[in-house]
Amino acid sequence: MADPFEVRMRFTMQLQHLSAAIASSHRAAQYALKYRDMDEDLHSCILEQLERNNMNNRANIMYFIEHFCELASKENHLNYVRMIQRDMLTIVDSVAPADGSGAANVKHVRRVLQGLQDKNFLSSETVTEIDAALKERETNPSNVLDSEVPEDSGQTPSRSSKANGTIRVDKRQIEQRIEEDRERNKRLRESMWTVSGNNKGEFQQCWDDVSDIGDDDFLGAEEECAERKQMVTA
Repeated sequence: MADPFEVRMRFTMQLQHLSAAIASSHRAAQYALKYRDMDEDLHSCILEQLERNNMNNRANIMYFIEHFCELASKENHLNYVRMIQRDMLTIVDSVAPADGSGAANVKHVRRVLQGLQDKNFLSSETVTEIDAALKERETNPSNVLDSEVPEDSGQTPSRSSKANGTIRVDKRQIEQRIEEDRERNKRLRESMWTVSGNNKGEFQQCWDDVSDIGDDDFLGAEEECAERKQMVTA
């Protein structure tokens, strides 16, 4: 029998090192399902890491939750899904806090909530209610990001701070977020252009929209490009 403390520590480490790669979320989800007899304890690890880690990691955990629910449902261990449904408001409050410090995470929270709704893990009423709260956090005056940390602040390079209503995030976190968003957007585009089953009609519609492009269209594009070059050099 596995040592509960060791299982908890290993799962915590996996959550702390989540990335935008789907394989990262898959490994953590498989580990939690392997020790499903400790589901309540491992679920508490998710909530704890959402409170303790930076905003980039919280966004990664949010995406992990969607993948985790899907995998837990396939494995027919719905207790994980029920606990996440129960604590969804707490999860959202951690990923995109009301104080504005998680403004950059709002769009990611919305994307995951929509995914959970599409997969029938959350009701449309719940998603609508949460989205109303997110709109207020999105327009919060304190939702301003400053990539520079004052030299005399005494702050370590890996931490974020808040002063005078401005959220300051160090450059390393900003670069990490850019890379992870790029990876997610790449995966999203790949899934949108997959030609199979239900989305074949969507691909056909896109093809129909561009299939009648002719020589006049290319000529017009060339003329527009030339005009822009003239404006730049003027």
